[in-house]
Amino acid sequence: MTSATPQNDDTAILACTISRDVQNFDLLIEDMETALGERWGDLGFAEALAFFNQPEAETLQFVALAIDGEDEDDLTLMGEIITKAKEKNIKVVLIAEDVTPAALHQLLRKGADEFVPYPLPENELQEAIERMNQPDPEPVPQPTAVPLAAGTSKEGALLVVHGLAGGVGATTMAVNLAWELATVSGKDAPRVCLIDLDLQYGTVSTYLDLPRREAVFEMLSDTAAMDDDVFAQALQKFDDKLDVLTAPSDMVPLDLLTPEDIQRVIDMARKHYDYVLIDMPKTLVHWSETVLQAAHVYFALIELDMRSAQNALRLKRALQAEELPFNKLRFALNRAPKFTDLNGKSRVKRMGESLGISIDLRLPDGGKPVLQAGDHGLPLANSAAKNPLRREIAKLAQSLHNLGSNSAEAA
Repeated sequence: MTSATPQNDDTAILACTISRDVQNFDLLIEDMETALGERWGDLGFAEALAFFNQPEAETLQFVALAIDGEDEDDLTLMGEIITKAKEKNIKVVLIAEDVTPAALHQLLRKGADEFVPYPLPENELQEAIERMNQPDPEPVPQPTAVPLAAGTSKEGALLVVHGLAGGVGATTMAVNLAWELATVSGKDAPRVCLIDLDLQYGTVSTYLDLPRREAVFEMLSDTAAMDDDVFAQALQKFDDKLDVLTAPSDMVPLDLLTPEDIQRVIDMARKHYDYVLIDMPKTLVHWSETVLQAAHVYFALIELDMRSAQNALRLKRALQAEELPFNKLRFALNRAPKFTDLNGKSRVKRMGESLGISIDLRLPDGGKPVLQAGDHGLPLANSAAKNPLRREIAKLAQSLHNLGSNSAEAA
């Protein structure tokens, strides 16, 4: 390790670590020496800003900003260091240990080029350096924004689909219900927006063969600045009839968004659409209540098995303990027994009675065509129109649309 000031041109510093105490990051020291030999230096937080203005800093290619949980109180200073480095065209690698996702997100938005967790994975720093040294890619043309409805606010109905266990078919229902609503009428069809809020494992984009775009993450990262244009840029059209907000392109923490963020997205979508459908993550997070309170109908999808029964009971207890509107939940049983399966129908009845819930919607097993439709990126209506599951979802869409139309006429 060298001092921050080089002795001559042959020993000009190519990089610096910036930390409260670099000895807390011994693996970083080893990796810097492996990558750069003696041509790197070490700076503290306070002296880094001053050093950037020195002639010696002109040879810097990058800095490694190393932080841990104790540094979160100084995020403003960290942001200033990143901003100053970017002004000097110096790349920034963020090395972080025990730092909250919110803090990481804040610093990455300031312009850090790479993020590497600490302890450093083998060769990860070297790979980050190589990525930063690659030429910038050619700018990609921005896709055309989806046109939004002009005029007065629609105050559309909010329909939510929440699978209470993995593989119960929540995304299948959300995608196909959204499509059926978007095509429910041959003339004057309602405007429908489908939103994937499963930020980590959301597959709406896969089910409709849509790309995941960076614009989604950018919008969700700063909903306070979101306007109609920003929202429209994040949307995509499917077959010119359904507008879709996919999950972000990268896996992000569920707590990245606050209840206020979610409320802004909901309000924006309801402003422009007759129906807004949300595909929820299975996990309950601190903004789940926001969606529940805003929902007009909240479909809780289950199957006829023990895991669904246990999760339904746990969800019921959780909502009632917090005095949340459990009565908003409309339980939907996927892969329900056939009409002639008397034993199966009896099991459904016992399940509802033992849980103290009403199973209002029973969706038949659509079989392999459902999986094939998802793999091909098509709604069931486009790939297996006569499938029993598709027919049941179409009936549900028609029922919801009739209810909405009657309510609008009464108003």
